[in-house]
Amino acid sequence: MPFSSAGQTRNFNPYFAFRTLAISSPTIIPRAEHNISRANISEAALKTLYRLKDAGFEAYLVGGGVRDLLLGREPKDFDVATNAHPEEVKDLFRNCILVGRRFRLAHVRYGREVIEVATFRAPHDAIDDADDAGRVDEDKGRILRDNVWGDLESDAWRRDFTVNALYYNVADFSVVDYTGGMADLRRGELHLIGDDAEQRYREDPVRMLRAVRFAAKLGFRIADASESKLFELGRLLDDIPPARLYDEVLKLFLAGHALSTYELLRHYGLFGYLFPQTEDSLTKEHDGFPITFVAKALHNTDVRVRSDQSVTPFFLYAALLWEPYQEELAACIEDGMDPYEARFAAFEAVIRAQQEITSVPRRFTQPVREIWDLQSRFDQRSGKRPLRLVSHPRFRAAYDFLLLRGEAGEALAELCSWWTDFIGMDEAQREMSVPKEDGDKRRRRRRPRRRNDSADGPADGGE
Repeated sequence: MPFSSAGQTRNFNPYFAFRTLAISSPTIIPRAEHNISRANISEAALKTLYRLKDAGFEAYLVGGGVRDLLLGREPKDFDVATNAHPEEVKDLFRNCILVGRRFRLAHVRYGREVIEVATFRAPHDAIDDADDAGRVDEDKGRILRDNVWGDLESDAWRRDFTVNALYYNVADFSVVDYTGGMADLRRGELHLIGDDAEQRYREDPVRMLRAVRFAAKLGFRIADASESKLFELGRLLDDIPPARLYDEVLKLFLAGHALSTYELLRHYGLFGYLFPQTEDSLTKEHDGFPITFVAKALHNTDVRVRSDQSVTPFFLYAALLWEPYQEELAACIEDGMDPYEARFAAFEAVIRAQQEITSVPRRFTQPVREIWDLQSRFDQRSGKRPLRLVSHPRFRAAYDFLLLRGEAGEALAELCSWWTDFIGMDEAQREMSVPKEDGDKRRRRRRPRRRNDSADGPADGGE
């Protein structure tokens, strides 16, 4: 492990749970005893930290960026925590916008890079719940607004996992640890902060998805106390807005660890709350094909991410919903619809049902339909049809999808081979290789038969 620390044991924090005596001492890991270097922190994050510090505010790098740096990984992004309120951050940075209602944040923009700046939060009962700035709970305990300002200690204790509650102090380059996160990093364990895992999941059910995502990404095990409730509380995800769940799905499956994430989601019974139609198909198994197909699709997604190739949400959704679409399509045809009507009706039914859970933007649902529709056109290999198909703007994605179906066990080896050879040809070779359709030869147009007056008698019909 590329860091060292005296560490500290995880103790119950009365301030966090009952708002009694707020007495706890952090472990301070000095610069000489950890491996975080400013050379590995983005210039934009350093500018933000130093401007806050020079303006008299506290400023810390926090969250996944600190965790990944301590693990010797390259952080995806950098987040900053400060005692400056959002409006004060906005006044300090001209390149800043304030976002969020439930959780007010400042986004400081440097070109395409965005540094997220969050004000220290306090436990949710730190002020009267009637205060509009504070917490509003549903009966199920979910937090609807979370803008109660606090200090560094309170901010640490209200975060989700101990390994995400480590703070890099730009003032002296130390790491501040209130919750035992350094010890958990060494052990490779994920612990929810606090002693009541069910309460923490009820406050924000998305924490269950985050637990799975971090476990898959880091290769950590989820500690027993934090893990046991994952099997019981998946139903809480039904109350999360579809737009937020859509964002979480992209984080789960487009970060390079999709296959292991999927396996953990199914293990804990959470996948069915995100993709119930797919889970139903997986349960039926159909000789194992749906399970193989989804696993292959997610593995291929991981390969592309790790090799810096592009990945798109629409291809992910096309793969995850393919088997439900196939089942719906078969039902529509059985009801007597012609193939075109059946494909449209099946697409609408499957996508509409999924939209109620994860609100996929229309710019992604239309390509899903095109990928699915084009699958039937790969069988048409005569005449001008292959040439027209290759020119379709969604051809490449549809072709990759066809290969994926073949890899998953469908009897498509000959078809996949033909199309692979075909797209490797130049235009002239393609023209020569395509067989003619039966009616491809144009019939020569007959000229009108010329009337022969001598044979037919006098033109005037007289004798």
